[in-house]
Amino acid sequence: MIPFNVPPFLGTETDYIVEAIKNQKICGDGPFTKKCHQWLEEKTGTAKALLTTSCTHSLEMAALLLDIKPGDEVILPSFTFCSTADAFALRGAKLVFVDIRPDTMNIDEKLIEDAITEKTKAIVPVHYAGVACEMDAIMDIAKRHGLKVVEDAAQAVMSEYKGQALGTIGDFGCYSFHETKNYSMGEGGALLIKDGGLTADAEIIREKGTNRSVFLRGQIDKYTWVNYGSSYLPSDMNAAYLWAQLQQADMINENRLASWQKYYDAFEELEKEGFVQRPIIPEGCKHNAHMFYLKAKDLEERTALISFLKENGVMAVFHYIPLHSAPAGQKFGVFHGEDRYTTSESDRLLRLPMYYDLTDEDINKVIDTVIKFYKG
Repeated sequence: MIPFNVPPFLGTETDYIVEAIKNQKICGDGPFTKKCHQWLEEKTGTAKALLTTSCTHSLEMAALLLDIKPGDEVILPSFTFCSTADAFALRGAKLVFVDIRPDTMNIDEKLIEDAITEKTKAIVPVHYAGVACEMDAIMDIAKRHGLKVVEDAAQAVMSEYKGQALGTIGDFGCYSFHETKNYSMGEGGALLIKDGGLTADAEIIREKGTNRSVFLRGQIDKYTWVNYGSSYLPSDMNAAYLWAQLQQADMINENRLASWQKYYDAFEELEKEGFVQRPIIPEGCKHNAHMFYLKAKDLEERTALISFLKENGVMAVFHYIPLHSAPAGQKFGVFHGEDRYTTSESDRLLRLPMYYDLTDEDINKVIDTVIKFYKG
């Protein structure tokens, strides 16, 4: 069976984990964490990057830094993972879902403004598959209405919008380093902060509400509990695993892009004949080959294709069930406007195997099996 995902592993991860243990500094904010912070800041240009225990927790930190309160409203797509919504629902916010664009599966920027009320506090665009939302329009809307923007860039490390790293355009950006992502630390994430003046507050929230970070830098002689917070910092052993991959980030990215392109080229004829739709990458967007998906005709055909692939040794999967149709989505949110594309497009989409070092032999088998389903 060709798996859907294989976590990236280069070999040096083990050496760095052992080094972290020998440093006798395996808790948070050790030497490897600092290396990762520096890499993220230099690579993206963000004012401050902080590793977290998950992208979920980086989103929670953003909600805390925005002081989201009960009664506030947050605009987001329904086609996303529950963590995007959880971070704000936990703070008592009302979730306002809007429809997506069928070309990128991202939030439709043209529908956001109509969903804004006097209670709206933030917009949360999700860069699906590492392909950017239309950030110029979103930032313009946010500026005109005095709103904050939190980029859910969980899938978008190394992706860009008009030359800017995704996660650095809004007020906050949230990355994921889960085992299914392009770069992994098992479980983990990062918060990117545009305004460096918020770094101190972010460090306090991340360190259980204490000012321990400034204490460790020798700026104060003791630390204490100064505000609310939680334990959002990962072990330095996790950071050591991630550091091995960040050192080779460009190589991993190029490898994935090559695999993505082979899929894309191979399915051109099927798309021309009307069998499937391939991903669309808008002008000005630089993606990271986080995933390769196809869209079948409808839910029934997608189900049959996934089953056929599995029977022939290929693991393919669908993706999100729209949040507004879930029990929690109905409890904490409302869909604004017409669900024209969110449900129908999510019913059609399936993801093919995509991971670092996917072999040409396996790619060809996946391609041949899909073509056989439609034309065999």
